[in-house]
Amino acid sequence: MILQTNKNIAVGADIGGSHISCAAVDMNQHTIITESYTVIDVDNKASAEVIINKWSDAIKQTLNKAGIDEPVGIGLAMPGPFDYLNGIGLFKGVEKFDNLYGVNVAEKVKTTLSFKNDIPVRFMNDATSFAVGAVWADDHLAKNNVLAITLGTGFGSAFIIDSLPVLKDEKVPELGCVYHLPYKEGIADDTFSTRGLIKAYQDRTGTTLPGVKEIAEMAGSDKNATDTFNQFGKELADFLSPWISKASITNMIIGGNISKAYKLFKDAFETELRESGNDVVVQISDKNDLMAILGSARLSEENYWERVKSLIKDM
Repeated sequence: MILQTNKNIAVGADIGGSHISCAAVDMNQHTIITESYTVIDVDNKASAEVIINKWSDAIKQTLNKAGIDEPVGIGLAMPGPFDYLNGIGLFKGVEKFDNLYGVNVAEKVKTTLSFKNDIPVRFMNDATSFAVGAVWADDHLAKNNVLAITLGTGFGSAFIIDSLPVLKDEKVPELGCVYHLPYKEGIADDTFSTRGLIKAYQDRTGTTLPGVKEIAEMAGSDKNATDTFNQFGKELADFLSPWISKASITNMIIGGNISKAYKLFKDAFETELRESGNDVVVQISDKNDLMAILGSARLSEENYWERVKSLIKDM
């Protein structure tokens, strides 16, 4: 175990539906202390006490690996619905964490960890945390207008301008996210997600494959698979382009499991963006949980917290 001489260290955590991943973060360098990375499986149907004990155990393991007794703060990247400002669970009818409904998670975590000092425990939406972390990790993006999206089970997104999430502005959709916007016969989340790609391939072939990975593996030999990804890329760019223009987006960050197949829809996506008049730098992030960990940990930076806390209540 390496003892840290730099004590400006926070803990960031990414709360998934079946696990927690967390790590210590060097707040001066904006980097994860890699040897502190910890993952623990969590049953999202368990009692509130069991869930919070699991999360707290992961945080304790991370601190132990980092060689520190107490962090300067703890940030958790949480799925919704959640009262992010007050740290209270609002999960109901979403098939996970139902037993956290009405629970003050922030206070429960503090009590379970029982630090000597009053360590802040703060929360942010998981997709927004990914975006904030990805921007914080790259100094060149600090003053840029960034759209970060995650493509996977769902369609996550966040607009980041001057390092802050934008939620209420005519330049961005309501709540600063796009998954809920009308698209085709449903909403964008129906198309730009794992189930959307599976359905697109099924519509072409009549065959239902179990996941995006299987469609990607066939792309070299199956024109239908290739065309499915080309369609996905073109439609994604067509859908996002008006918002990219409105928010004067200069950079895009794409994460999520579907981003692993980016080379299969890259040309269609970037060509359509250019033809729509959007000259955007696109980068792929294959470290979703690490960026979410970074983003949530940034909430422990007091100057940033003062800038962002008024926005968090609207998430």
